[in-house]
Amino acid sequence: MADMPRAIWFALLLGLAGLTAAGPVRAQVGPAQAPASAQATPPALGTGPVAPAAAEASGALTKALDEVSGEGRPLSLSLQILVLMSLLTVLPSLVLMMTSFTRIIIVLSLLRQALGLAQTPPNQVLVGLALFLSMFVMRPAIDQITATAYTPYGQGQISIEEAVGRSAKVLHGFMAKQTRQNDLALFQGLAKAPAFASTADIPFSILLPAFVTSELKTAFQIGFMIFLPFLIIDLVVASTLMALGMMMLSPTIVSMPFKLLLFVLVDGWALTMGSLAGSFAT
Repeated sequence: MADMPRAIWFALLLGLAGLTAAGPVRAQVGPAQAPASAQATPPALGTGPVAPAAAEASGALTKALDEVSGEGRPLSLSLQILVLMSLLTVLPSLVLMMTSFTRIIIVLSLLRQALGLAQTPPNQVLVGLALFLSMFVMRPAIDQITATAYTPYGQGQISIEEAVGRSAKVLHGFMAKQTRQNDLALFQGLAKAPAFASTADIPFSILLPAFVTSELKTAFQIGFMIFLPFLIIDLVVASTLMALGMMMLSPTIVSMPFKLLLFVLVDGWALTMGSLAGSFAT
């Protein structure tokens, strides 16, 4: 468990590096079978013949890192830290666009608006809830990346290219399960790409925008269902105040205690968190 935070960052970094590879992800998911002595030449990522463009992309990362230090020597620890710190600048985009974070934070924001609360819970609390709930939802993917990529790479059993490929394939599979077919067909048509034989053949350039579009659509559908009971309370309170002639009293202020009472009585936070976690396809 002490290695889990490092495994999470490693998983996100490997997912970023996987986006640089051309074409669909075809990495093997199982652990490396070749002995350590056979790792002098890194194995190919795909299970079949590798296209020239994919082979060139797979070795570009190691080649670039070796050439930075000059004369083909491995990077020193300080330069490796510098490269990793540079990659950390794009981690927020990875968390937002390639995980469950987008759907969760939007639903929580809509819930706050439905309750009529301007800054309660504050933004920091909502972001923290969305982040840790995203880690809970992504736990199977993180565990798979840890077992198939992070641990073998840390033990020197596989190359960085194979670790990147395995991690990218896990993220690719997660996003493909959450993406609607019509959104996927939309961006496939915009890119004028041929029909894909399977979801594994979908490149990240098409899958990523389709995944984000599906997440936004799902988040607004969940937000609509959350708004309905609170909207009914607002309508009842507004009609009652108008019938009593109390037009100068704000219906929002009067309805807020009733909405909070309803939300607490039905254990709203547990229902919301459970529904969000269960809304992701496994």
